[in-house]
Amino acid sequence: MPVAKVNGVDVEFEAGMTVLQVAERAGEEIPRFCYHERLSIAGNCRMCLVEVKPGPPKPQASCALPAADGQEIFTDTPMVKKAREGVMEFLLINHPLDCPICDQGGECDLQDQAMGYGRDGSRYAENKRAVEEKHMGPTIKTYMTRCIQCTRCVRFITEVAGVPDIGMISRGESAEITTYLESSVNSELSGNVNDLCPVGALTHRPWAFHYRPWELKKTETIDVMDALGSNIRADARGSEVMRVLPRVHEGINEEWLSDKSRYVVDGLTTRRLDRPFVRENGKLRAASWDEALGVVADKLKAAAADCIGVVAGDLQDAESMKAALDLFRALGSAHTDCRQDGSPLGGDTREGWLFNSGLAGIEAADAVLIVGADPRVEAPLLNTRLRKIWLSGQTEVALIGEQVDLSYDYNWLGAGSKTLSKLPKAATDMLSKAERPAIIVGAGALAGETGPAVLSALGALAKKHGVIADGWNGFNVLHTAASRVGGLDMGFVPGEGGLSATDMVKKGQLDVLFLLGADEIDASASGAFTVYLGSHGDRGAHGADVILPGAAYTEKSGLYVNTEGRVQMAERVVFPKGQAKEDWAILRALSERVGHTLPYDTLDQLRGKLMADHPTFGRIDYLAPAAAFDPSKLGVKGDLGDVAFASPIRDPYLSNPIARASATMAELSAQRIAPVAMAAE
Repeated sequence: MPVAKVNGVDVEFEAGMTVLQVAERAGEEIPRFCYHERLSIAGNCRMCLVEVKPGPPKPQASCALPAADGQEIFTDTPMVKKAREGVMEFLLINHPLDCPICDQGGECDLQDQAMGYGRDGSRYAENKRAVEEKHMGPTIKTYMTRCIQCTRCVRFITEVAGVPDIGMISRGESAEITTYLESSVNSELSGNVNDLCPVGALTHRPWAFHYRPWELKKTETIDVMDALGSNIRADARGSEVMRVLPRVHEGINEEWLSDKSRYVVDGLTTRRLDRPFVRENGKLRAASWDEALGVVADKLKAAAADCIGVVAGDLQDAESMKAALDLFRALGSAHTDCRQDGSPLGGDTREGWLFNSGLAGIEAADAVLIVGADPRVEAPLLNTRLRKIWLSGQTEVALIGEQVDLSYDYNWLGAGSKTLSKLPKAATDMLSKAERPAIIVGAGALAGETGPAVLSALGALAKKHGVIADGWNGFNVLHTAASRVGGLDMGFVPGEGGLSATDMVKKGQLDVLFLLGADEIDASASGAFTVYLGSHGDRGAHGADVILPGAAYTEKSGLYVNTEGRVQMAERVVFPKGQAKEDWAILRALSERVGHTLPYDTLDQLRGKLMADHPTFGRIDYLAPAAAFDPSKLGVKGDLGDVAFASPIRDPYLSNPIARASATMAELSAQRIAPVAMAAE
């Protein structure tokens, strides 16, 4: 490996690294504003100046200078210090003294660097430049007079998000960052530009003037708005979650976060269920826990075992599903299901419902066939990885399903199952020529009566074209629900003779229907006595006969398994609202009332039982290596028919009860439906 000297210390580095990267490998901190590890190099701010020998006797921008064998790099000479102080003085010429009122205050790169390289006074006596504020949508608050034209926001939106809505216009002193035609940023990842902005020109509009960062208690946890399990940090003040920020996890979300995951937090405090309710004479009334549990227990004891069932929702933690499964199995019921959409996934082969290549591993694929999925809507951070490999020019992408804007080009093969029954030659050639082909199966392809046949056909296709080989498993199921893989792993599917979720809600099938946070299935026609356990007064609660208030995902500690099979632990950020309890504790109390007391009294005991019964839950943040299996045994062979594949998520901003309670999600949904510029505040 080549070797360079950094302040007299030898440092080995990989070919292609820049001087800045080599200096940081040596432990030297280099100030910067425009440089970012995941974006292209711009060389705009000149803050990262260093002295390099051999080379001209002047400071050079380390972010844009390739490192070379035998170089001598100096980061702390008088020349370097004077040059950085000069750059800082120029950057502050037009910057307003907004620190006391700026939302970036306390987390501002410019503040931090000014402490090290700023002067105690200004030599600039001219009028400061002023720039008109821009309207960039519901998530971005602009103060463009603060902007230093680092172009981080431009490069992120163009390169990572694939939506070139932000750019720089004019030249010299008139240069401005703006959206084209004064429109909103049409990206589901727009909030990341606020994180990237180093000076407070772009800040988070939904949280403007709500907090100071030093007031907040910070908790590292897991996001449940999609099935990726993005790593997040939830910051709370008192009993309210004020904001959510991304944590770095190279295997899942890198350091990005979708707008839905980030800004849904205002929905955690609205439309909340904070006390039990019992329906009496057609109307719900508040009740005590003792009364509500007694009513539910009486109904369960009076009903026959084959006339009661439970459906688990999309946001449930593994512990609550385990408690529900144990309780209803003890009651003798086989009617248990976690698949509100009627998916045929399940069985003994775990690889049959996982994203087997791994979220980061998909970047190794050289051919990707997407079937019945819209990854930009269902999993925006997976879509950024697909865009990344498409940009490399080494990967072909094809799609069967709706023609949607994925932010990259793809070969559209057809609309649905008819195309799958007779795959075009272009698709078969793409898969057969690839060394590491991948198939991404969306929930839209598996829904409905043809789902088992479609799954069987895709399994046969995967086997035929070598999608699963030594060291590579490219058969990937993209889930949309955070709870789905955990439910399938523990067998939260119908037992022998049991009804599926879609059958349970049909009229006359059950006497008692228990909805465990299940809001995406219509149970109004079932005629059953309905019990809803959940956190929000949403669809499931509207038709319930008894409502048991549960905890939202930020109000309990729980295990979640993401779409690639990685088990992660979410931590409690705040306590449940009002009289609400943790879901597993409610089920444990109910089990006593029905005479089948569950064999655990604490969360740790419940987890111990879960891990003993299903060892995969004990391997936290572990991603199993690619395992071979026979995909041709998946599903059931049958007539594929002529069904158009469509993503089950029609509006990503209103896809769960927390999102539907969020004012910010309502704004984003309205902008998505009618993408016109909204009036600036």
